[in-house]
Amino acid sequence: MDAPEGVGIDESYRPVPSLYLAFLSIWLVSACSWTLNTYKKRHFQANNLQWTLALVPLIKALQLTLSFLFWYSCFYLEICSLWMSFGVYVTGVLFQTASFVSFLLISHGYCIMYERLSVTERRTTAGLGCVFYLTLVGYRASVPYFSVLLLLNYFITFYLIFHHTSQNLLVLREQLSFIENEDVHAMHDAIYTKYIMFKKFQCAMQVVAMAEAVIYINLDDSSENYWIRLFVREWAQLCIFVYIGWTFRSQDLAPRFSVMPTLKSKGETIIPPIYSIEMDAATFKDFSSHEWHIGVPTPSCDQGAKEPVLVIIQQPHTYYKPATPATHSSFTNIDPV
Repeated sequence: MDAPEGVGIDESYRPVPSLYLAFLSIWLVSACSWTLNTYKKRHFQANNLQWTLALVPLIKALQLTLSFLFWYSCFYLEICSLWMSFGVYVTGVLFQTASFVSFLLISHGYCIMYERLSVTERRTTAGLGCVFYLTLVGYRASVPYFSVLLLLNYFITFYLIFHHTSQNLLVLREQLSFIENEDVHAMHDAIYTKYIMFKKFQCAMQVVAMAEAVIYINLDDSSENYWIRLFVREWAQLCIFVYIGWTFRSQDLAPRFSVMPTLKSKGETIIPPIYSIEMDAATFKDFSSHEWHIGVPTPSCDQGAKEPVLVIIQQPHTYYKPATPATHSSFTNIDPV
């Protein structure tokens, strides 16, 4: 369904198509770069989080594409498509929903602190995402009272994000303190890298909270300033996501960064000693896999255990560099690092 030809468009909206085209180019480059980098660095870390985050710039690029086509056709073809406008509306809601779901995943420590989320965490994240989507649809459709529901949803979402981020920072600080006290330095760089990542994410979320508040408090709906408000909003979103994306991009991180428990433990966690194991070449060939890392935080809820638990985690994409065959017998030495 199209508007009739010759529809008069306010000239103050003239810069809008160019703005959308410029931001579309930037987001497309960002999306392609992110996807290519994630694929190239897939051997260095578990990158399920990075593939999930890749959806955000792709959805944004689709929204900007539809927005550009809508405004371009209105000005230069004198056809304002209702269906294209609806596509802009839907992709805009999807973009915001995907953004906040990604923020929740990061705050839970997905693929950073733990390999997977628990069933409860997955259900909570999915439920909040659905509620956020529905309330945002109602708010943009000007349904009564949905502005109050959206404000409540924002409050709950930001509370959970900051709460989980603070918990992860607390756990990492405790692990760093344990490493320094027990002189277990083999895990220090990995833990410290995660700590810095969460600190940066916490600062970014504070900026996001302030930006969302400014956007929804702003009551200036004049057409003369629309392109300025559009530029500020799009630029703020781009800067925030570039910062978060750069922080959590796939990269060759500190050794043992990918050494993490599968799920969050309800009990207290400790870091066991990390052992070096020496063996001859013949024994090494008998191993079913050459790709092992040693040392992972383990639950300490079993008070009856007298010896520290040694956890061995297989990393499928770790590459083994053959060493010179040793002359001593199998497992001749097992010493703590």
